[in-house]
Amino acid sequence: MRSRTTVAIDPTGADVYGEAERIRASGPVARVELPGGVRAWSVTGYEAARRVLADPRFSKDPRKHWTAFAEGTLDPAFPLIGWALMENLTTSHGEDHTRLRRLVTGAFTTGRMRGLRPGVEAATARLLDRLEEWGPDRAVDLKSRFAEPLALHVICDLLGVPQTMREDLFGGGKANTDSTLSSEETAASIERVHAIADDLIAAKREEPGDDLVSDLVRARDGDGSQLDDSELKGTVLLLVSTGTEPVKNLLANTLRELLLHPGHHAAVLNGGLALADVVEETLRSQAPVAHLPFRFATEDVEVAGVTVPRGEPVLIHYAAAGRDPSLHGPDADRFDPDREDKRHLAFGHGVYRCVGTPLARMEADVALSALLPRFPEMRLAVAPGDLRAQNTFIMNAPDALPVLLGGAAPRA
Repeated sequence: MRSRTTVAIDPTGADVYGEAERIRASGPVARVELPGGVRAWSVTGYEAARRVLADPRFSKDPRKHWTAFAEGTLDPAFPLIGWALMENLTTSHGEDHTRLRRLVTGAFTTGRMRGLRPGVEAATARLLDRLEEWGPDRAVDLKSRFAEPLALHVICDLLGVPQTMREDLFGGGKANTDSTLSSEETAASIERVHAIADDLIAAKREEPGDDLVSDLVRARDGDGSQLDDSELKGTVLLLVSTGTEPVKNLLANTLRELLLHPGHHAAVLNGGLALADVVEETLRSQAPVAHLPFRFATEDVEVAGVTVPRGEPVLIHYAAAGRDPSLHGPDADRFDPDREDKRHLAFGHGVYRCVGTPLARMEADVALSALLPRFPEMRLAVAPGDLRAQNTFIMNAPDALPVLLGGAAPRA
């Protein structure tokens, strides 16, 4: 018989998968308590999550469909209030979401990805040269020295963010994924990053370029009907955040899994295992986004035998859905690139599927295809048990990935 104990979410995300199993013990859709005492629903089942993600009766707009927020009864000190205050693709619904998505989707076409690839390859090569300078036996954090700067460079080049703004814009945007911050700390960070975004938008109005922010500004200023100012700023900030955090986590998680599984690592190096299979299995078993706020039922909706009342918040547990034993069997938590069925929801599903999926996949392919053969002797610099999760329940990756690179392979 299933337990019906409400799980209180740990804001530090110290044990994402252990917590997921405690939630799952109450069924694929279960009550949870968020930081600040806010009650919500968590969807851990794969099929239940697919249904919620595709069901138009679940909205992303808190202003219209989160009863406590819309009626002003939500405590303004709620630590995750920033997720309700954004105005972008993640907080829009229906026609508004369709309009915003249409403006952004064109930046991530297959053709544009082909055009971006040489720049990603060049950025990767520069970062690998810098890594080689660390030498074979000095520990280096691959997350902060490789995965993060690559992801930040690629998305900022696409958006047209000047070098002088990049670190501040990225640092401020991290506030929405650090679930240990207080509401005051989150508000201060959001205020700083909004000011930077205002400066960026003003610069693009003054001197537009061949970049996505300039395209969005032109759409806003063309007839005023495409984007309002809040949506424009919110969309820019969303793209910076979603173009960095999930990608760097995907890279860090993939590298960690290979270093924890030397047989798979060797198979990739000798061509016996396709890197694409490794990345796909990492997405399934180590989703870079773990537990994402928010959706809101626009009416009472029954999912997996549970009725989610109108106006209540719902979180999709992407990390848990990828390890659902009802889909992937009793070894769902095992990393196995040879697994035939690697279905997951790491990039979402339905109309809210991540528009940047082609870019993330391309970055992972370029970065890992260059890094792994460059440093074939690479190994962890710490014991596996010393790897710590990053300080959030929303994202899923090690906080750092210290490695010893070993000798670099000769270059042609």
